Amino acid sequence: MSWYDVFLKDLDFRFAIEIVVRTLIMFTLILVILRLTGKKGVRQLSIFEVAIIIGFGSAAGDPMFVKDVAIVPSVIVLVTILLLYRSVTWFAAKNERFESILEGQPQYVIEDGMFVLDDDNLNFAKDEFLAELRQQSIEHLGQVRIGILETTGNVSLFYYSDEDVKPGMPVLPKVYAQKSTVIKAEGEYACTYCGKVTFIKGTSSTCGRCNKNEWLQAINTLRVS
Repeated sequence: MSWYDVFLKDLDFRFAIEIVVRTLIMFTLILVILRLTGKKGVRQLSIFEVAIIIGFGSAAGDPMFVKDVAIVPSVIVLVTILLLYRSVTWFAAKNERFESILEGQPQYVIEDGMFVLDDDNLNFAKDEFLAELRQQSIEHLGQVRIGILETTGNVSLFYYSDEDVKPGMPVLPKVYAQKSTVIKAEGEYACTYCGKVTFIKGTSSTCGRCNKNEWLQAINTLRVS
């Protein structure tokens, strides 16, 4: 293996300067075109918009460092993608059914302090969702009346009032790590799969809601915002 080929190959000083210029031009074009889409942050992006961003990157990448690729054809690609995006979003705004197909539907993940059980919800990233709960000062599921995973990836939460908070599954990392199939003492335990709280007397039990057998001692602390 030649380290010269790995790092330099046939690169000459003049083309290195050209790469810098090309990169500055294409990066500026990307920023301008993304600004024209009207989006202000990554968390606002839907799956369709992520695909648009990938398209932008693919169109802008090669002209930055490939000698045989000119900038103008890539600009045409970028403008075409922008027009496609604008056209699709305009049509989606006029047609709710098309918008639903394009963007997807908000997903109910928590109802009444428990995870919603249906085929669509079985594949959501639970660890990431629990992290979102912690960022909203949630200590356990019993504090949450409804949790919705929006199409943008944001999480919308509706809380129980203090007097209605009930025992729920803890979401703090150190506490959640104590989950086990073995019950050490009788008490109220939350199923780690669906969040249902059950009073358990024996050393083991199966959840009557989802038929899983991994538990975590439930807590009922109030939410402090």
